[in-house]
Amino acid sequence: MIETNTSPAADAGPTALAVSLRGVTKAYDNGVEALGPLDLAVRKGEFVSLLGPSGCGKSTALRLIAGLAAPSSGTVRVARHEGEAQPGHGIGFVFQEPTLMPWASVRENVRLPLKLGGVARAEARARVDAALASVGLADFADAFPRELSGGMKMRVSLARALVTDPDILLMDEPFAALDEITRFRLNNDLLALWRNLRKTVIFVTHSVFESVYLSQRVVVMTARPGRIQADLRIETVEPRAEEFRTSAAYSDYCRKVSAALAPSYSGQSLL
Repeated sequence: MIETNTSPAADAGPTALAVSLRGVTKAYDNGVEALGPLDLAVRKGEFVSLLGPSGCGKSTALRLIAGLAAPSSGTVRVARHEGEAQPGHGIGFVFQEPTLMPWASVRENVRLPLKLGGVARAEARARVDAALASVGLADFADAFPRELSGGMKMRVSLARALVTDPDILLMDEPFAALDEITRFRLNNDLLALWRNLRKTVIFVTHSVFESVYLSQRVVVMTARPGRIQADLRIETVEPRAEEFRTSAAYSDYCRKVSAALAPSYSGQSLL
């Protein structure tokens, strides 16, 4: 069951829940049991990473939160503002691939969700310009996807998710296909955006390094059907910067997360 909560209690205080999954399972028609039972609570403004082996249900969990699929059992609750009439409103989703329209400019790609929502062109233009500026692409509004690097395309995808001003940002391995230098740079940019906007972020990754660097919490999942193996809080001095990557604390957290992840693998590298 998918529920949305618009009661005043849902929005009360800085520790209010943004997302709650209770006893959630997901089985597909082909008999594959993807999830569960899964219990997960994410507070408003938190940055939480889901980490686990391929096929453990990380992406499935995001789709359930977004309302793109329904759980087989259990309850998914997502807090949203009054006036957001449908499940999925108040949520931005960044997929593994940028999925940009090749025939449309960067501006038109980012404007798409506003166009579909019936937002007037003048208002949409201002919001698109603000979203592009927030990801460092203000000078590329009239460019086409073929003219962009892989990292820039992912920035366009992020701007498209942000242009609706969502409360919750779901990110499904958005940087996995990028080279290491670009990935590090986008990690830093994403953290800066999160600090400025204070969105709730749920970030799926296979990388121990990335999960520790980005997150306030790393939720480690078991092999399919996905359950929570460990929920580890990353306590660091904020704001994080490049120095954290080479610190003893970072190395220690990476070892702890790797140890929690180890039971889900058989002889595979975790880092």
